[in-house]
Amino acid sequence: FISTVCNFMSHEKCLKNVKIPCSCIAPSLVRVPVAHCFGPPGHYKRKFCTVCRKSLESPAFRCEVCELHVHTDCILFACSDCRQCHQDGHQDHDTYHHHWREGNLSSSARCEVCKKTCGSSEVLSGMRCEWCGILAHAACYIIVTPECTFGRLRNMILPPSCLQLFSRNFSKLHCFRISENLQTESDEDDDVDGSTQGSAKDVQISTDSSKQTLKIFDGNDAVKRNQFRLISVPRIAKNEEVVEAALRAYYINDDQQEYELQTFTQQVLLSDDVINRNDAAEDSNLGSVFRESIPEAWIIRAKPKDEEVIRIYPAWLKVGMAYVSLRVNKDSTTQTVIKEVLPLLGRQMDCLQNFRLVEVLMGSKQVQRMVLDNQELILNRLKDIRKTSIRQMNQTRFYIVENSKSIVRVNLFVGGLPPQLSPEEYTNILKEELAIKTNVVSVTHVYQAQGAVVLEISCFSEAERIYMLVKDTTVNDKPLNAVVIPEVMASKIPRNCCPLLVFVNPKSGGLKGRDLLYSFRKLLNPHQVFELTNGGPLPGFHMFSKVPSFRVLVCGGDGTVGWVLGALEEIRHKLVCSEPSVAILPLGTGNDLGRVLRWGAGYSGEDPYSILVSVDEADDVLMDRWTILLDAEEPAEGTENGIAEPEPPKIVQMNNYCGLGIDAELSLDFHHAREEEPGKFNSRFHNKGVYVKVGLQKISHTRNLHKDIKLQVDQHEVELPSIEGLIFINIPSWGSGADLWGSESDNRFEKPRIDDGLLEVVGVTGVVHMGQVQGGFRSGIRIAQGSYFRVTLLKPIPVQVDGEPWIQAPGQIIISAAGPKVHMLKKSKQKQKK
Repeated sequence: FISTVCNFMSHEKCLKNVKIPCSCIAPSLVRVPVAHCFGPPGHYKRKFCTVCRKSLESPAFRCEVCELHVHTDCILFACSDCRQCHQDGHQDHDTYHHHWREGNLSSSARCEVCKKTCGSSEVLSGMRCEWCGILAHAACYIIVTPECTFGRLRNMILPPSCLQLFSRNFSKLHCFRISENLQTESDEDDDVDGSTQGSAKDVQISTDSSKQTLKIFDGNDAVKRNQFRLISVPRIAKNEEVVEAALRAYYINDDQQEYELQTFTQQVLLSDDVINRNDAAEDSNLGSVFRESIPEAWIIRAKPKDEEVIRIYPAWLKVGMAYVSLRVNKDSTTQTVIKEVLPLLGRQMDCLQNFRLVEVLMGSKQVQRMVLDNQELILNRLKDIRKTSIRQMNQTRFYIVENSKSIVRVNLFVGGLPPQLSPEEYTNILKEELAIKTNVVSVTHVYQAQGAVVLEISCFSEAERIYMLVKDTTVNDKPLNAVVIPEVMASKIPRNCCPLLVFVNPKSGGLKGRDLLYSFRKLLNPHQVFELTNGGPLPGFHMFSKVPSFRVLVCGGDGTVGWVLGALEEIRHKLVCSEPSVAILPLGTGNDLGRVLRWGAGYSGEDPYSILVSVDEADDVLMDRWTILLDAEEPAEGTENGIAEPEPPKIVQMNNYCGLGIDAELSLDFHHAREEEPGKFNSRFHNKGVYVKVGLQKISHTRNLHKDIKLQVDQHEVELPSIEGLIFINIPSWGSGADLWGSESDNRFEKPRIDDGLLEVVGVTGVVHMGQVQGGFRSGIRIAQGSYFRVTLLKPIPVQVDGEPWIQAPGQIIISAAGPKVHMLKKSKQKQKK
């Protein structure tokens, strides 16, 4: 058997065991309506659409927060059953149930209940909980206990009951800070094409002369947008058959006798009252029209009723009763409905004035709520909704809601302001640039060093206006950025929970960051995942500032890790958990720190779930950080070879190493190559190739670096051998994994460690020597070990710190230990797999 609505297939003998609801009744089974968060359309291989259960060949949509995949023209019929990742003042509760999503599992997936395989790459099959990842057959999942404990990652997930976000007008992409730069403006226009072409592909316009193809609209809204679906019916079809096929195309499971078809004439657009020449038209027109191949258009209309039964859902989640049914007639108003419903819900003692009736449209992209007026006639309201769209009627519910003092609090993080101003000055800038209304907007936090403020706004439309305006505002030629931040209720976080704050740099390492963002949003609470291109690390640390203990995972190259550690250093005194441990998922080119801490040389597509498990099991280690003071005597000549050099910094933090001379010069050339053609630098392999090419051009250079600099270690002058490059190393890995210090023991020096408070100083004689170190044939020339260094430059020399190069003018460079050591996470040695 095959379902004529959603293409579900079943043997005859299995029919009695079918537990999967059809797409046409799925909306009525949603517990708490939560809209999905659709990114830009993409190509998804071997995935199936949740609505029509067919495979996705053409570009399709997927939700960025849950596993929902859906065709472009099925998106309107998807129900709003996304994961609830925060409390938003509607139906909040603290116990969480499994959030089941059907299908799109790997073919090796095994059922938790009967231990047999439940995944398939042929059809939509098997169920998965989107919080704890437990898998089960459609027939078995009903036996699983409903409470969800969040599974193996429960200690890293920020529980949704601890987060609050009032997000009325913000799209889901804004709430989860998902960048829209790939987002095309696909809201209005594409849908129109999508829905027409998409449905055309299901019903090939039949050349078979016994069939005919009709365009069907489901109401005035569809007519305005020209969104129709095509159906194919026999030429000599009865009216009922056509109505039934039309309802089926719109996933509606009602009796066809309650609906009729009206011909679609141009007058529809001019007047709302369609000329009802229904039955007559049916007979006279058909013959003549179908000689041409133009499909005729019809609109489904609901026949008017004198009374009907509606469902009223209580907005407080009362277990054991999802809704109450109530019969309404043409005199029923909102007020009489409330009066009749309260006794049925056991609230007959309460005053009517404390309740209101809310109409909720559960669209897949947005859940819209509208409070009904007390005197509104319910039947008229139903008639209006059906006139607009029969499909929307199927997705509309009525909730009875208690009037509560609803507090509106939207927290907006605004960055990119000039640093080091007073709170008053920041408020004045915001007044000038954004015309903020101080009666509803207050500045709650100021981060002076970074030039950022957090605003608390008590009015939705003002919050939305500011958010949109910030995107187009620049102050001192720097664009501002705004991020919506949920409020963390730290007191509700379970005691043993240590949530993970994830930073991903989508630009590093061959653009693998994009897929990782999606995977981590899916495995954790999407609010824990921050994209570094969207305001940097500060919004993440601000959101976690009240969390009693948390850990950090940084996905990116060594530069990204340095950026996050630097931000952590600056904001540490404002965090309740002032020393979070940091794990690394290496995405860049060098990844030396990642190698030392056993996270590997670079991400090559391992399963994101097992990465999170490794982070959970990792060991805490300490690491030194160093401060480099640069004191140039005179400004360097700005333009060498006509390229303006990067402005040299005054104070730099260093984690891995600092190089002077040849090492920094290669780095600088690579930097220039990347600035000129950034598009080419999207693979690690190409990046390394450029380093080699740049190096070969430098082989013949002789630089007498030892004549141009003086070195003082712990107050003693050190005699330099004949070298071209001088490198200070903090970790035993340099230039993508080479051991520059070497492994043989030496009485003069201690064995290097990352937390010994000492730096090692090594020399290289040139490009060839560096190549041999990279190949592992030689090590560098050991020069010194110490904790305080003073380098005197006698002429301009290239310098690089952790891969960021520039030309440093003559003067002093002082390297000393920076503040407290940082806590890093080192991957524990792999246990032998059984």
